[in-house]
Amino acid sequence: MELVGGTGDVTRIVCLGEAMLELSQMGEPGGVPADTAWRMGYGGDTLNTAIHLARFGHDVAYMTALGTDGLSGDLVEKWQAQGLDCSLVLRHPTRQPGLYAIATDDAGERTFSYWRDTSAARALFEGGPVMGEALARARAEVGGADLLSFSLISLAILPDTGREALLDLARDVRAKGGKVALDGNYRARLWGDVATARHWRDAAIAVADFGLPTLEDETQISGEDTAEAVAAHWQELGCGETVVKLGAQGCRLPDGTLLAPPQRLDPVDTSGAGDAFNAGYLAGRLRGIGPASSAAAGHAIAGWVIMRRGAIPDRDHGAPYGAPAAAAPSG
Repeated sequence: MELVGGTGDVTRIVCLGEAMLELSQMGEPGGVPADTAWRMGYGGDTLNTAIHLARFGHDVAYMTALGTDGLSGDLVEKWQAQGLDCSLVLRHPTRQPGLYAIATDDAGERTFSYWRDTSAARALFEGGPVMGEALARARAEVGGADLLSFSLISLAILPDTGREALLDLARDVRAKGGKVALDGNYRARLWGDVATARHWRDAAIAVADFGLPTLEDETQISGEDTAEAVAAHWQELGCGETVVKLGAQGCRLPDGTLLAPPQRLDPVDTSGAGDAFNAGYLAGRLRGIGPASSAAAGHAIAGWVIMRRGAIPDRDHGAPYGAPAAAAPSG
């Protein structure tokens, strides 16, 4: 498929969704009691991807809504310190950011508790006298992006009018020559029923150029139990390039090849692994790197993330943010 940028180009990316305050356990599992060992951070699927993309050297803006409270201001400062453009962060006068807590077991598997029902991000496309002027400016800027990236969670938190507005924004990006990436993150608790989730997922697939579904999610939402069936469904609905994520088994590339991670790891915390893979893959593809090498970069950054705590670990000497190595073109 035609890529957004050529090799070495820095592209303008907008990631859109809900970012929340994150409470995560500190120390090793079984160590300091959980009720006295929590660290405040931040996370959210599209935010995680945005930060990784910025660390890869792309020009990345994050679009969401926060409040006017001190915690919201602190989030913006921290995201800017990570290299994100926060000019598309809208401020809601009466709402605040959502909150979630992560607990991990001895195998690194996570359980989540959420407080997000009245988060500011749910009113992102509310417009009117509340945020109308700021929203209009943000939508105009997003329309000129090289890539718009969002997820099924981005749709799940919005009312139907907001969902339609987001898909219209995706169509606008494509009409102006940009591309759209969709992560199929399915969280059943965010949807009234599976049929509604399936309807909006399919509508979003139809406006996507890059599809990044996970087999486990797709099995839950519509019953496909193989990577081949998932890829076929997304491609039939019009998604230009689909990579099916398979967890510890790796991924299915657009040409049907299965690519395993370079080594099997015993994760400390699996939070944000799929989001990191998305960033590695998109970072490579937007620079003209083939799907196999881009997916290898995705595996590398996901592997780095799961060996550290939190959805967005602090960057360290082991962080594999170098440009993906070019390989023979494929896909």
